[in-house]
Amino acid sequence: MPKTLMKGNEVIGAAAINAGCRYFFGYPITPQTELPEYMAGHLGAAGGVFVQAESEVAAINMVYGAVGSGARVMTSSSSPGIALKQEGISYLAGAELPCVIVNIVRGGPGLGGIQPAQSDYNQATRGGGDGDYKLLVYAPASLQEMADLVQLAFDKADYYRNPVMIIADGMLGQMMEPVELHPHVPTMELPPKDWAATGTLGQRPPNIINSLYLKPEELEEHIHGLFRKYAEMRSREVLAERYHLEPTRGAKVAIVAYGTTARIAKSAIELLEADGIAAGLLRPITLFPYPMDDIASLPDSVEHILVVEMSMGQMIDDVRIANEGRLPIHFVGRTGGMIPTPKLVADTVRGILGSPVEEGVAP
Repeated sequence: MPKTLMKGNEVIGAAAINAGCRYFFGYPITPQTELPEYMAGHLGAAGGVFVQAESEVAAINMVYGAVGSGARVMTSSSSPGIALKQEGISYLAGAELPCVIVNIVRGGPGLGGIQPAQSDYNQATRGGGDGDYKLLVYAPASLQEMADLVQLAFDKADYYRNPVMIIADGMLGQMMEPVELHPHVPTMELPPKDWAATGTLGQRPPNIINSLYLKPEELEEHIHGLFRKYAEMRSREVLAERYHLEPTRGAKVAIVAYGTTARIAKSAIELLEADGIAAGLLRPITLFPYPMDDIASLPDSVEHILVVEMSMGQMIDDVRIANEGRLPIHFVGRTGGMIPTPKLVADTVRGILGSPVEEGVAP
């Protein structure tokens, strides 16, 4: 199929419609507003329904209702809007309702700013709502990958009966790249939605969709069931990219970065290689489940790990857990909407290895 030049937010909408999404509930907020605009303009032609809710809280509860009927549903927002949706996301996870939630991240905390950031990592991977639950979380680094992961997300949501989050910084939402939108083919055999509230026609008992368990022993068993599902995700769903980490390259520093920051890290690696300094990149594609084994199995040549983020270092905790004290961990990042440059990353690697830092352009 020919490639089409599209903006990131529009790619998400087009891929979702391709994947069979027929209901979208959302509310405008920068820098993701083009996504609901796209759905408003195109979902009706696909036989679907777009609703601009009166608030983010209303939108996530509309998602709960539509998903309860077995439909494929998506919502999107940006950081403070996702924060407002957290109660509903917890309900969706507790009731085991599949949907796709998109967060085009901007700087925080609070209203923060409208520039790109990665400071919602903890919110996405630790669960921003109440209780013991997890989301399957994808972090694309290109618009083509974004299109592919959005379609995959709907299948995984249905397979696990669990909300799936696509998390991307505001640059990915706003940039334009050529994208090939593939016809959607399910990646696995999906279970029937015999749990959905679709009417009984007198042929079965009514389905009740709820996350309330008044008996503590029943709630505990329900949560154990959820965590058996999350354990399956950990064993089957981990995705990561290894770049220039082949043992023959002899990388001394492994940079760990995701999303747009991983693209910056690749440019830094090219700057370093021009000076004869070997470095590589481990890019998590799933933030939950996290690629723990990939960090634990870095090549023997690696002497240091450098975490690069557009935050104050929220991913470092997962890197530390996976590293188990084997290698020293360093961090460089910008926050509040500021973006690390390839030179800043390259100079940090040089400093770690005791190499001279380049003169000239400021990081």
